[in-house]
Amino acid sequence: MSLVNVHNEWDPLEEVIVGTAINARLPKPDISVHAIDFPELEKQGDIPFGAFPSYVINETEEDLQTFIETLRKLGIKVRRPKVIDHAKVFKTTDWETDGLYNYCPRDIILTIGNMIIEVPSPLRSRFLETFAYKEIFIDYLQSGSRWIAAPKPQLLDDCYDTPNGFEICLTNAEPLFDAANILRIGKDILYLISNSGNELGAKWLQSTLGSEYRVHTSYNLYNHKYIDTTFTFLRPGLVIINPQRVNSQNIPPLIKNWEQIECPEMIDVGYVGKIPLSTTWIGMNFIMINPNLAIVEKRQIHLIKMLEKYKIEVIPLQLRHPRTLGGGFHCATIDVCRKGELEDYFNY
Repeated sequence: MSLVNVHNEWDPLEEVIVGTAINARLPKPDISVHAIDFPELEKQGDIPFGAFPSYVINETEEDLQTFIETLRKLGIKVRRPKVIDHAKVFKTTDWETDGLYNYCPRDIILTIGNMIIEVPSPLRSRFLETFAYKEIFIDYLQSGSRWIAAPKPQLLDDCYDTPNGFEICLTNAEPLFDAANILRIGKDILYLISNSGNELGAKWLQSTLGSEYRVHTSYNLYNHKYIDTTFTFLRPGLVIINPQRVNSQNIPPLIKNWEQIECPEMIDVGYVGKIPLSTTWIGMNFIMINPNLAIVEKRQIHLIKMLEKYKIEVIPLQLRHPRTLGGGFHCATIDVCRKGELEDYFNY
């Protein structure tokens, strides 16, 4: 029986992969890092790079371990990636780079139904990142899960327009997207067009998933990167929206009739270094354990109170460096199995 079974963002969680901050670093600057992570900077020479401070790594690993222990107490199986050296330089025939990290498996691994997909990330530094999960993927394959990889991208310079901090600079030269551009709502897949996901990527995903699923591209919401600090789905018919990004004009038609809760003001948890990888809205990046239970960063007191108003119990846990490393509890995980079946929530 397939160990991979995921149809949405809220069914009861049974198995999850939790990332690791060990050996995390910012890769050496190149056009992909400039376009995707730091488009607001004028030139590549302004981009920070190198290993994160050891205390950031150690404190994050402490926090992740507490998170893992909490998940296990809830009866959830937890797996972790193999630790690899991201300082090693690798190259193709067209470019060379070093690595980033394995802190955010949500970015590079997509699970839909019984399928696990290695996505075509537009960041050169993440080209080989899924190697850390290969042993896990083999186990899933042997259980009956489907394991595929998107067409390996070349990531030539023509994939990126000149960044200006405002407009999308990822071109349609080839299919490119990170898994964190995607949220699952049963048979419907919400796909954000941004610097980390292009239209060709959405077209490839639809062609791969086939007629059983409907991929909905969303525009003019958040040009920078991911979708999971713009929407958080709590249960069927209920979604938290980022009020700085979402309004009546740009909300995806798919969910316009769902109850929309404006996310309250985020507590700024600060960051280490010159420039953070995430905005204060990383506080929205929490994970639903089931429709009635969430794990939220403990400093987000306004968000916690709001969730409790909607009868959602919250386990508040510490995650000290989400802005520095670019991920909250949602990004630092990939849900592998949620108890439930494929449903059509919109009756197309």
